[in-house]
Amino acid sequence: KDIIDGKIDIANSSRFIKGKEIGYSFEKNVYIVPFRIAIDCIIPVVHPDNPVTNLSLDDLKKMFTGEITNWKDIGWNDQPIVLVSRDTSSGTYEIWESKVMKNEDVFPGAMVQLSNAEVLKTVSATINAIGYIGIGYLSSEVKPLRVDNVMGNKDNALKGNYAISRPLFMLTRGWPEEITLDFISYILDPEKGQKTVQYLGFVPLYEAACPKLHLPENAKEQDLGCQYPSSL
Repeated sequence: KDIIDGKIDIANSSRFIKGKEIGYSFEKNVYIVPFRIAIDCIIPVVHPDNPVTNLSLDDLKKMFTGEITNWKDIGWNDQPIVLVSRDTSSGTYEIWESKVMKNEDVFPGAMVQLSNAEVLKTVSATINAIGYIGIGYLSSEVKPLRVDNVMGNKDNALKGNYAISRPLFMLTRGWPEEITLDFISYILDPEKGQKTVQYLGFVPLYEAACPKLHLPENAKEQDLGCQYPSSL
């Protein structure tokens, strides 16, 4: 709404613009231009002490609809599954709802968190919890799970092998000009902004955007071998 109303220059979005939003933009005589700037994988995560390493899409759906309620049915010990989900207004929830839930509702007893960071915090503190976060938020505090024996990572996202992935967008009000165009061009540059995308733990649009380099000592696990661009 803010980009359509001209209050901002660029809107960051983890989902594509909806039909009703396009209708609102047409009412304002505005054409919204989407730029895909990165790829995200939505990763199911559990506590590091949980021995489970892989779940199928069907397993995840049954867990999050409340059909499966105990870890003993998934290959662990006898304890209830604590579900950690996102609020329904989040783009992360929408991709989970579409690709995992197949548009069925998440079990109403699930804990609802407002951000990826809150999901990570809750799962890391709850040994029998399971949640889902964007790949850029992965840390050693939680354990990522494979989905149908495929790990959500750069290679699988670029090849289209990972089932729960999505594009990330920057939206502009009409074709960008001047400094806004310069910034969008910077973000899409394989040698500039796309290196930043990968440094932050997300998946760049180009396979060669970020070659493996020597990691600084304070690099995070999800840096995936990319130094922060010195041009910033």
